Parts: sequence; C-alpha cells; structure tokens
Amino acid sequence: MKGSFDSRPVLNDDGSVRIERLNGRRAGIRDLYYWLLTTSRGKFAAVLVVGYFVLNTFFALAYVAGGGIENARPGAFEDAFFFSVQTMATIGYGKMVPTSTLANVLVTIEAGVGLFGIAVSAALMFSRFTRATAGILFSRQAVVTRLNGVPTLMFRLANERNDLIHEARIHVVLVRTERSPEGHEFRRLRDLALERSFTPILGLSWTIMHKLDKDSPLYGCTADAARDEELQFIVHLAGHHEGFQQEVHSRWAYSAKDIAWGARFADLFRLLPDGGRALDYACFNQIVADPEPEA
Repeated sequence: MKGSFDSRPVLNDDGSVRIERLNGRRAGIRDLYYWLLTTSRGKFAAVLVVGYFVLNTFFALAYVAGGGIENARPGAFEDAFFFSVQTMATIGYGKMVPTSTLANVLVTIEAGVGLFGIAVSAALMFSRFTRATAGILFSRQAVVTRLNGVPTLMFRLANERNDLIHEARIHVVLVRTERSPEGHEFRRLRDLALERSFTPILGLSWTIMHKLDKDSPLYGCTADAARDEELQFIVHLAGHHEGFQQEVHSRWAYSAKDIAWGARFADLFRLLPDGGRALDYACFNQIVADPEPEA
C-alpha cells in the first residue's frame, strides 16, 4: 500500500515541487488559457509566433484559391501572404485590395480573427507580466548542526529585491514514510515547530531553525534514517510585498539528499570599509564542516 495515504512530492532540480499525474482526464482546449498563463516564456512566445504564421498561411492559401485581390499576381502565395498580414494587422497600405465577394468575405473573417487574437494576446501578456512574485532566494541545501547544544535543522532564505516583505510567515511541513504495525506504508505530513515562524519585516536574509529535541518528530534522526524514510521538507513563505502592494507567496522543498549533516552555513555578511555590513550573495549557499551532531 505504499503511497496510498499521501502521494510523495517529487522535486525538480531547483528544489521546487513537481506534480505528476497518471491516467487522469486530459484538460484539452478548456484549460488552454491556464496553460498559456503558466507555461514558460519560451513556449508562450513560440505559441504566439507559430499561431501568427499559421493563421496568415491559412488565409493566404484561401486568397490564392479564391482570387479577387487587385494588384496581386495571380496564384502568387507571397502576395497573398503579405496581403493577409496587412489585413490581420489592419495596416491597409491600399496597394492590394479585395475586389470579389469571396475575397471581401475572407477579409471580414480575417479582420475579426485579427482583432480577437490581438485582444487575447494582449490580455495574456498583461496577465503574465503583471503577476506578482515574491523574489525569494532559498538556500540549495539545509544543514543539521548543533546550536546551544541541541541538533538543529537550518536553511536560509533571502529577499532578492530592494522592497520589503511585511508580515512574512514561514510554514515547514515534514513528509516522511511511516509503517504501521500491520506493515502498511504511508506518506505522512507533520508540521515542524520553528524557532521563529514570523518576522515583521523581511529585507535581507532569514535563517529558519527547527530543534531536533524530544518534541520534534525528527528526534533521534540520523542521515541514514533520513534517507531510509525518504524525508522531505515542504516550505511555504507568505507576506505582503511592499512594491506590489499585495500578498505574495513562495515555496521550496528539500529532500534527504539536500541535507548536509554536521555542517553549518558560512557567514553571509561582510564588513564594509566604512564600518557598515553588506549581504554577500556569493556566500549564500556556502556551507562549512561542523562536528556531526548527536541525536
């Protein structure tokens, strides 16, 4: 019965959660708008460019077959294609004009398709470019080291923008494999108590800490046990972004292989000549060896 209770999150190389589904119903055209909003910029641009050329090619072939375009060479696909471009973009240079009823009908249809396509494309681009993102950088690894004599799980994050994030809240969930006395195997989710799960202002960096004490579901855990139980940590950050003036969210995930046991983070701040301190992003992911913590 492995995985029958909670599905196991699958992680991308960048630490984000990848969701995979098998044998589900295909969304098809009804979710095209959602796909265009969430797909990569490259794929989005490719869809617009390919769609633009496909539509113009279709209408150009229709103009070649139907004729009726004044000043266009008979049967010339090139002239028909550029006439289609002018019609769809409502340019209208006036050198090539429709003269037959069929050509005027095609121009009417294409003009409507062009106006509709421009409206939809503009709306999609506006939605994509105005979507608020938190701009949070998470450390590639988490570490387990001793802090005040207690083994402590740590990872850190930083605000990559100049604008502050107010009322920032962090939530960490442990996902682990557990076995019942009957031998059933489940993926369980457990909230982790943090040393500090809230900060009024997130401007630079924030180190998140969870003590592996007797109250922790990770009490007594070792590096080998973490791998055997396929431990994963799902991280969610939320707060009010000063620049966007709205709530923003960011998420990350760590698996057992992303945890460095017996290590700590390198100092992130550098002393400036004028006595000030600066955050050095070159050291953000650097870790240094530390004595192996004992459970």
